[in-house]
Amino acid sequence: MTVSAIKTRVSELLGTRYPIIQGGMMWVGTAEMAAPVSNAGGLGVLTALTQPTPEALAAEIIRCREMTDKPFGVNLTLLPSINPPPYEAYLDVVIDSGVKVLETAGNNPREFIAKAKAAGVKVVHKCVAVRHALSAERNGVDAVSIDGFECAGHPGEEDIGGLILIPLAARKLQIPVIASGGIGDGRGLAAALALGGEGINMGTRFCATREAPIHDHIKRALLDASERDTRLIFRSLKNTARVLRNAISEEVVATERRPGGCEFEDIRPLVAGARGKVALDSGEVDGGVITAGQVVGLIDDIPSCAELIERMVEECRERLAVAQAAFN
Repeated sequence: MTVSAIKTRVSELLGTRYPIIQGGMMWVGTAEMAAPVSNAGGLGVLTALTQPTPEALAAEIIRCREMTDKPFGVNLTLLPSINPPPYEAYLDVVIDSGVKVLETAGNNPREFIAKAKAAGVKVVHKCVAVRHALSAERNGVDAVSIDGFECAGHPGEEDIGGLILIPLAARKLQIPVIASGGIGDGRGLAAALALGGEGINMGTRFCATREAPIHDHIKRALLDASERDTRLIFRSLKNTARVLRNAISEEVVATERRPGGCEFEDIRPLVAGARGKVALDSGEVDGGVITAGQVVGLIDDIPSCAELIERMVEECRERLAVAQAAFN
């Protein structure tokens, strides 16, 4: 069954049937994840830095095109670093490969945005505060994806949920707002639209699909988790990240809470990115840090991407009809 399209400024901007984005996810945003989302009418997103080199990203884009003829995007997260990756070379690959949507996160340097837009690339910037969204709008992005405190990954340090951030952003911005964080079903999609969002961005929910390129034991852990089964790590270091509760995240939190706190070097061996990738690949739930949002509490099955998206759209339509009926 294919349900009717949802037409918003976001779906028109992206060229998709539905304004549903699979956000960039480290180690997960590969062609195996992005292509099924795009084929189902959403926007699949490759994660640039999951690939070890710009050349590897170019090859992954080719691979994704072999799996879908629908639009897909690339995420490029720009973070301060002593030894930064070759961000501009990754951007050049996006442009030269003809990818039409770039999802940025972290910094939003004006020169990168200008270069992408000059090449005809649409830029969606992900942020966690309205002031950052306004800055991104001034820098020329086409839309912003705003993360509520419920989200996986880095929610910022101000602990503001989506019920506040989404309408506030929609009120203050002229460009479209995409709701992110805590959305995993049609009710969440309906709520996002009612709050002024024109699309949604999901990460954790797409990890619990049949196509997601992670071990079934990790998917089962997401399925079994409740809304209380995430932990905030790096809190004391002012770089908060929301992850799944497991032995590693509990140890990190305990280390941060010890008298006198801790330095990053004290927890570095626990949180190494490579260790998290091994956990995703091996299925060892306690093997590393696993990024996950509070939406795990809403996950009760492991569908295909197409089943998930079509069910969400139909449920969204039903919930909005119920809400409208209250006024009749």
